[in-house]
Amino acid sequence: MNKRNFLTSAALLGVTAAPAFGGQRVRKEACAASPVVLTISGAIKRHNRGALDPAFDQLLAKHQVKFSEAYGVDFAALTGMPAVTIRPTTEYDSRQHTLSGPLLANVLEHVGAPGAGSTQIVMHAVDGYAVATTLDKVRAYQFIVATQMDGKPLPLGGVGPLWATYDADKIPELSSKPLKDRFELSPWGLYHLQVTEA
Repeated sequence: MNKRNFLTSAALLGVTAAPAFGGQRVRKEACAASPVVLTISGAIKRHNRGALDPAFDQLLAKHQVKFSEAYGVDFAALTGMPAVTIRPTTEYDSRQHTLSGPLLANVLEHVGAPGAGSTQIVMHAVDGYAVATTLDKVRAYQFIVATQMDGKPLPLGGVGPLWATYDADKIPELSSKPLKDRFELSPWGLYHLQVTEA
């Protein structure tokens, strides 16, 4: 079996048929109109999909994510939110880049996440990296869900299509650290957020 063709076919099938093949779907809201790029689960009030389906939610299952319902956000919804632009020096090339996207706090508010500062947020990246922080820190660092770098969409296979990041140059507790240590809370290839009330 050609694995690449299988994965491509499975990805297309998942995009076009996920609602039909998924587990018991909770249809409190309409599913995303185009492919979902960010799934948010846990202590949220809005839901547009049902439980994780290990057959079709392969990456989530591989990373041992579990949920009974969630909210799937497509790229259009993210780019339709008010964007914030930052210009951090990145650890990858030690150069400043212009990154833009909605504030992570606004994305969480959009899905009805708790507003308490102690709310825990676990961010999962496609490479398996996962990092936990609090809503207080998300607000203090002014995290964005970057969708663009230097005016171009972030590519899958690069650091995209989503990158939860902040301007470490403007955060005193981070700007004093070596560049390689400033972005431990900043997963590129972001695809899932788990929200837990503290």
